[in-house]
Amino acid sequence: MELRHLRYFVTLAEELHFGRAAERLHIAQPPLSQQIRQLEAELGFELFHRTKRSVQLTEAGLVFLGEVQQIFKQLQQAIQVGQQTSRGELGQLVVGFVSSAAYNILPTVLRTFRSCVPGVRLELHELTTDQQLEWLSTGRIDVGFLRLPVEENTYSWETIFQESLMVALPEGHLLANQSDICLQQLAKEPFILFPRILAPGLYDLIISLCQQAGFSPAVTQEAIQMQTIISLVAAEMGVAIVPASLQNMQRIGVVYKNIQQVSPKVALAMIWRSSEKSPTVQRFLEIVRQASQQW
Repeated sequence: MELRHLRYFVTLAEELHFGRAAERLHIAQPPLSQQIRQLEAELGFELFHRTKRSVQLTEAGLVFLGEVQQIFKQLQQAIQVGQQTSRGELGQLVVGFVSSAAYNILPTVLRTFRSCVPGVRLELHELTTDQQLEWLSTGRIDVGFLRLPVEENTYSWETIFQESLMVALPEGHLLANQSDICLQQLAKEPFILFPRILAPGLYDLIISLCQQAGFSPAVTQEAIQMQTIISLVAAEMGVAIVPASLQNMQRIGVVYKNIQQVSPKVALAMIWRSSEKSPTVQRFLEIVRQASQQW
């Protein structure tokens, strides 16, 4: 039994006239009649009562028609799902991100993607840069947002956002009333910083800035997430140098100050496996690129 036999049957059931059905199907009437007889022979029951004046569905034919219409409906749905999946409009996407991304580009990216591709379910994981590289290698995430540099050549990446560094001070700090901070003023301050392994590029940049100002920062407390670093600053455990977008966190007890010295921008990159072929991932990358033009 072929799919075209079922189409012939449904068309004849709708028209109840061999001539009109043949015309709709763009075939001659004798081949249509022959195909219907072959279908009935294969099924083992009659689909139509035929007379010289009329064609009517048998009781079995009527029931069979309902089932075949369901088959065609499911087939159409399957085609639609396949087309949407091939365009990256259905499925699931697992995204990793460093905590600071939640305060700059991530909300816009997610809002835009969900608006453009509502059929894709997003799964989000807050991960450090080194964790994202590990999860990408094992397939646990599809796309990441992390801090550069990335040395592994198994990944593709693009810089999508750049921002300055700022000093985060406790609200009651002696320097809190200054409009900006000379890093040399922090030479004797206790610093709160993340372990280097978590984001070597950003870590090295912070250390280099301090060394250019004539001192090595005295790191008295380490924390993994940026939110934790800011919370420790608010608790007056020390000072920190952080990406400027952390201001959007609006943590009570912390003030942010510009750095007097000209400092390089810190980059946030989008990363994915170079071998990635998923249409859903490609659609996500496309949307992020479009959104990044507004930043």
